[in-house]
Amino acid sequence: MQRLAMDLRMLSRELSHYLEHQVRVGFFGSGVGFSLILGFSVAYACYYLSSIAKKPQLVTGGESFSRFLQDHCPVVTETYYPTVWCWESRGQTLLRPFITSKPLVQYRNELIKTADGGQISLDWFDNDNSKHYMDASTRPTVLLLPGLTGTSKESYILHMIHLSEELGYGYVVFNNRGVAGENLLTPRTYCCSNTEDLETVIHHVHSLYPSAPFLAAGVSMGGMLLLNYLGKIGPKTPLKAAATFSVGWNTFACSESLEKPLNWLLFNYYLTTCLQSSVNKHRHMFVKQIDVDHVMKAKSLREFDKRFTSVMFGYRTIDDYYTDASPNRRLKSVGIPVLCLNSVDDVFSPSHGKLTSLYTF
Repeated sequence: MQRLAMDLRMLSRELSHYLEHQVRVGFFGSGVGFSLILGFSVAYACYYLSSIAKKPQLVTGGESFSRFLQDHCPVVTETYYPTVWCWESRGQTLLRPFITSKPLVQYRNELIKTADGGQISLDWFDNDNSKHYMDASTRPTVLLLPGLTGTSKESYILHMIHLSEELGYGYVVFNNRGVAGENLLTPRTYCCSNTEDLETVIHHVHSLYPSAPFLAAGVSMGGMLLLNYLGKIGPKTPLKAAATFSVGWNTFACSESLEKPLNWLLFNYYLTTCLQSSVNKHRHMFVKQIDVDHVMKAKSLREFDKRFTSVMFGYRTIDDYYTDASPNRRLKSVGIPVLCLNSVDDVFSPSHGKLTSLYTF
């Protein structure tokens, strides 16, 4: 790869020399135009190969797990080539909803009760046509946890199920309270530090298929919730392994990153309005314990969490909540193999927050 980059740089210099000394037609002539396009393309390729395409940094808590990943999941050590025409993280995040398809996945919905009288909506993809695991009682089951305002209908969840359907696994999506169209029966929603609902779901699914290998995967806030659960319960979990994607390891660092002007404009304010919309939909459930009008005036996720989430779950301050919500504090207590994938330029999880967590692990 280094040799290719050097060759491309040399070619770029030769093109520059050609433009300066050989081309004699006008700027808008075909010769100069083609040469400029070619020169720019070579320069862009050089930059892409030298600065954008990189090998992942693999950090593990033990040498045996590292060898296992390299043998069975070699992609974690191979050079990653982001989309050539849109490699910047914010651009990818903004474009994804407009250019990704939504595969057709037929769910079976189940509502389960919670200890406080609430209900949780689970969407099952049983994969009864599985050729590898025809017996449902022993078919591996994967629990999927969407992001902050996500549900089973998110394109990334649908693609995870669609692309791995041929493996023969069964899937169940954990929709947080009040976000998937079901009624909110108690004045309680969700957050990434309180794992009670997740514990209820895991116990329920495991009780249905106690002989089936049980796995889990979480995206963004769903991954934070999953890691916090694993850190609290340790090796006693019925889960055999897990994976997380785009997790915010340090909630303080995540909040600080999202409050930068451009990130606030592109992501923070929009996510805040989504959360406010969910609260407003169930306003009648919160009026006795939450100043909903004050919540609706929040302009950022931090303000929303200070006025709603931390109050809802009994935290004295927003700092107390963010400390408890950060998965990096519990990594050493995780008792099963977990593969965590993060992008180094993820604005939702800045690199300094990730690296501190990984090296602590």
